[in-house]
Amino acid sequence: MAKKVVASLQKGEGRLFTKCIKMVKADKSDSYAFQEEIVHNDHIKDFFAD
Repeated sequence: MAKKVVASLQKGEGRLFTKCIKMVKADKSDSYAFQEEIVHNDHIKDFFAD
């Protein structure tokens, strides 16, 4: 059943978006957190630049 979902994402507009994950350091503590976002392919560099 998962194959049908994956196959439907490869058709149409599903290929225009990418899931991006970056590591962000917290201001008050020395810990890191992960920020996940689904970004349009044209805005990937903007996501990682911030």
